[in-house]
Parts: sequence; structure tokens; C-alpha cells
Amino acid sequence: MQVTLAIDCMGGDHGPSVTLPAARQFLRDDPYASVLLVGLPQSVEAEADKLASDFPGRARFVAASEVVEMHDSPAIAMRNKKDSSMRVAIDRLKAGEAQAAVSAGNTGALMAISRFVLKTLPGIDRPAIATILPSQNPRGRTYVLDLGANVDCSAEHLLQFGVMGAMLVESLEHLERPSVGLLNIGEEEIKGSEVVKQAADLLRDSGLNFFGNVEGNDIYKGTTDVVVCDGFVGNVVLKASEGLAQMLGNLLKEELTRNWYTKLVALFALRALRHFKDRIDHRRYNGAALLGLKGVVLKSHGSADAFAFEQALRRAAEAARNNLVERIGGRVGAHLAAEEPAQ
Repeated sequence: MQVTLAIDCMGGDHGPSVTLPAARQFLRDDPYASVLLVGLPQSVEAEADKLASDFPGRARFVAASEVVEMHDSPAIAMRNKKDSSMRVAIDRLKAGEAQAAVSAGNTGALMAISRFVLKTLPGIDRPAIATILPSQNPRGRTYVLDLGANVDCSAEHLLQFGVMGAMLVESLEHLERPSVGLLNIGEEEIKGSEVVKQAADLLRDSGLNFFGNVEGNDIYKGTTDVVVCDGFVGNVVLKASEGLAQMLGNLLKEELTRNWYTKLVALFALRALRHFKDRIDHRRYNGAALLGLKGVVLKSHGSADAFAFEQALRRAAEAARNNLVERIGGRVGAHLAAEEPAQ
């Protein structure tokens, strides 16, 4: 299936030096994809023209006159930068010229602009941010949401996150009825806050494949395909996970280079070490979906390199091809219909 991505080429810590090489590799790997390269003419147009020449009919430059900086507030991005590369990319998605948009820019600004331009799906109160963390399940990954868009959540919000997360896994993993767990301080039903207990009841009656309460270690065990939590908890989990992975990598490197003996051991174990590094490489899991919007929007990590940004492009294309928005809308619509009192 043909799919077009609108790429904010100016976003992130590195801008076009990362986004443009990633777009080139993405086009090389996916012959059924095309891109709209949105950015400042002086920074993007020349390379966009090369891509258009190398991939005829599959790459096009779209001019923007402003850039949303990483320190800009969502209000500044919304009111004062209406021709930013981020806004133009979302506008092109809204206009139907693209089936998904990807940016490595300011998360708050991207969420605010996307929500303002695209609007939320009927029945969705708040969009959520979902990402992938490595785990020991057969697919090697667990989907977690929300990761910071919503600090204070009601039980109904957590239910909506469960629906959106399940539909995301169905779209990206082609997995029917993925399992959903609710992050808690214990597996017992009596554990947790009143909001979490109420959310468990709603999820249990939702028709989803609800596993029940899960704990933090279950994320990495891969106990469930989806783990639901509020944005405060989710953001802490994400940042702690990134810090732990970086620390383990650094400690392992220190130990294996400590002396000639450990260096020799490392040489013999090189293949296994490379495989281990690949499995925990956070770049492979790059691309957080902004769920609940009337459009597919993925947020890349701001510090992503070209390899990591390409992973976000791949996920955006896969979500668009598998009708992520329609799946979420249909499931939420069915839930709302079931809640309506009989006439």
C-alpha cells in the first residue's frame, strides 16, 4: 500500500543532518512510500531536490519559514509560529496530502499543534503518548502509555489508553486481541489508588483482553503486550529505563576494557555482546505515537540519529497502512454505543 509521510525536517537536536539521511534510507527500504520534506529552503531544499531526482515522484520539498525550537512553549509555537515546519507538516496531514506526520521536535508543541489542527477522535478526552520498551516476550517489546501527556488521569482516561494501546499493537504487530495490563504497585485487585481500582473495573468490562494489574518488572518480562498508566508514572518509567540502559552499557564497557584479560574475554564474546547491544539499543524502539488524534502522528526522540529517526518513519508508515486511527475510532465508538442506555 502506498503511503506518504510529512516529515518535519527541522525538528530535534540535529535537524536536517539527521532527518534527511533518514528519509533517504527510508525511501530506499520502502518502495511503496513517499515523503513530503518540510523545512526552511536554505536548509532542506537542495537535498530534497536530490531525493526527488533519486526517487522520482516519491519526494517533494514543502517550504516553511519558521522553526519550533526545543525551548519554545506550546503557546508560542501555536500563536507565533503558524508557518513552522512542525505546523506545516501537521497541516499537510490534515489536508490529506500525507497519511502520517513525524517530528523530532518539542513534544509539548507537537501535541498542542496536533490536537488543535487534527482534533481528537469522538469519545477520546485526551490524546496519549505511547512508546515501545524492550522486553522478554516473543516480539521483544512492550508498548507503554501514557508517557507524559496527561499527568492527572481519571479511570475513564486509563480505559481509553487501554483501547488506544491495544489498537496500536494490532496495527504495528498484526496481533489479534493483544493483552493489556494496568500498572500498579501489586497484582492484587485491592492494591492501588481508587482511580486505578476503578480503571481496572472498567478495563475488565471493556471487552479488551485485560490481564489485570501488572508491576514495573512485568514491563520487561513482557507479561502483557500493552501496559497502561498515567503520564506522570509513565514518564518516570521511561526516563528511568533510559538511564538504566545507558548505565548498564557504560558499566559493561568499563569492565570489559579494564585489563588485557577482560579485553580478551570481550574479543571471544564479541558476537554475543553485539547481539546484546542490539536488543537493548533504544534507537531501535524510537517513535512514540500520539494516540487519540484524527491522524497518525509520531514523535521521534529529539536526540535521535539517522538510524533511530528512520525507525520512527517506519512505524509511522506501518500505523498508517494498518488504519490505526480507524481502529481506535471504531473501538471507542463501540464502547460508547455499549454505554448508551436502551431507548
